[in-house]
Amino acid sequence: MKTNKPLLKANNVGIHFGGLKALSGINVELNAGELVGLIGPNGAGKTTFFNLLTGVYEPTEGSIVLDNEKLNGLAPYKITRKGISRTFQNIRLFGELSVLDNVKVAYHSLARHSIFSSIFRLPSHFSGEKEIEEKAIEFLKIFNLESFMYEKAKNLPYGQQRRLEIARALAAHPKLLLLDEPAAGMNPQETRELMNLIAFIREKFQLTILLIEHDMSLVMGVCERIYVLDHGQLIAHGTPEEIRNNPKVIEAYLGEEVS
Repeated sequence: MKTNKPLLKANNVGIHFGGLKALSGINVELNAGELVGLIGPNGAGKTTFFNLLTGVYEPTEGSIVLDNEKLNGLAPYKITRKGISRTFQNIRLFGELSVLDNVKVAYHSLARHSIFSSIFRLPSHFSGEKEIEEKAIEFLKIFNLESFMYEKAKNLPYGQQRRLEIARALAAHPKLLLLDEPAAGMNPQETRELMNLIAFIREKFQLTILLIEHDMSLVMGVCERIYVLDHGQLIAHGTPEEIRNNPKVIEAYLGEEVS
């Protein structure tokens, strides 16, 4: 459900690598239930910002707050438990594991049975594993992947690997889903299907979504608001129509791509 309540606040966030300022003075706010885009030229700092949100990097300056809780300095697995999950620009599935096991991995991060019960094969271990498998299969059905559940993930066609990666991210029950170039490598038909999928999962799971993407038809087609990065700084923020007609954005990146 979309609300005006801020879910995520990035306040004056920046990160420096030695003398290089990769990001500086970034202010981003996402309300619960929104679908927001983050765009910009290659090297603008988009994936670096995702890495800050997920704890891969710690900000040099500023703060990141999720649901009124500061995330600075938390390990990535703790941030996942707080409610942020992501996909990657380059697909990072466990290729040798089955499709089903890839989703079960995400559920194990939230498992209620302990390591102790697993080591000693206590009843709670078997009941917990059964519950995880049932939930994972339900997720595969939602994404039309159940017929491939015992296939190795690496054997899936590219578009279905993308679906599986999104399914795995959602299995961690995030409040905020970060999608890093989900349409990369897709043909036009796959991109249209992805647009519908993103809209569907936002509604079904009542998610907030932040989307990095170079395919402007996808960004303009699904996002309610868009932030634009260039050389590590925010240069614009607004609705798709405002961004489409912003001279700074056109000069920095979009040119004739948006129509």
